Amino acid sequence: MKFPRTYSLKEISELIDAKFVGSEDFPVLGMNEIHVVEEGDIVFVDHPKYYDKALACKASVVLINKEVECPEGKALLISDNPFSDFNKLTQHFSPFIAASSAIADSAEIGEGTVIQPNVFVGNNVKIGKNCLIHANVSIYDNCLIGDNVIIHSGTVLGSDAFYYKKREEGFERLLSSGRVVVEDNVDIGASCTIDRGVTGDTTIKEWTKLDNQIQIGHDTIIGRKCQIASHTGIAGCVVLEDEVVLWGQVGVISAITIGKGAVVYAQSGVAKSLEGGKAYFGSPAEEARTKMKEIATLKNLPSLLKKITGNS
Repeated sequence: MKFPRTYSLKEISELIDAKFVGSEDFPVLGMNEIHVVEEGDIVFVDHPKYYDKALACKASVVLINKEVECPEGKALLISDNPFSDFNKLTQHFSPFIAASSAIADSAEIGEGTVIQPNVFVGNNVKIGKNCLIHANVSIYDNCLIGDNVIIHSGTVLGSDAFYYKKREEGFERLLSSGRVVVEDNVDIGASCTIDRGVTGDTTIKEWTKLDNQIQIGHDTIIGRKCQIASHTGIAGCVVLEDEVVLWGQVGVISAITIGKGAVVYAQSGVAKSLEGGKAYFGSPAEEARTKMKEIATLKNLPSLLKKITGNS
């Protein structure tokens, strides 16, 4: 998320009542999660395990819960609770605005687009030309939808990221301020749920086709001409390169990449990044031919044991 103007480090520190390390006029341009940060952004870190990664990333300002040596060219914000203070900044720069009607006044809807009854379109949503939005679709604030997009009934675009910090009294939710971006000629089936980015975008690129009842997590990028079948669940921060095919009931762990043209067969569990141009099967998913041979070997294991032991 980029701020509406350049803020000084001192201004940001005053918003969250935090000590800062660096010049008080150090420029701050926005805030983002570590995997999408750019120069000028704030990133937060609250565990020593991830200090080095945060301090070495592209972010210019590190919101951290311990005063450490500040890398050259960066600044620090020292906070007792970086997670909560990151939420404070989200609330300040991207506050929730309650809708006053089913289709917000600030929404833009392109020529030739059909909006069926009981559709909700939130603040600052942009929908392109010649789209068809079926009944009971919910499109949350700031979503961006291209031309010739079809979205079937019951689908939700822009729900919050599944991202929580465990506290003694329960859980604290990391507030989401990102968007869902759907490019041209995408079809989305019925009852799909597509989470917005925490501070960036969840993106579905042009010509991709989604079946019914699919979950896509925050900040995930689905490439061009992908096909995803029903009951697939994709965690946050995943990258599907172009022309990937995921068949029914595939589960994909967070923060991995599935390469261009890969095919993952039904009921597979993807627990690591996969190379493109190959077929995969199983849980954990491996190359399909290798996995099929393993399954065949296991089926033959009882008879092989009988031959070895001589038992009937």
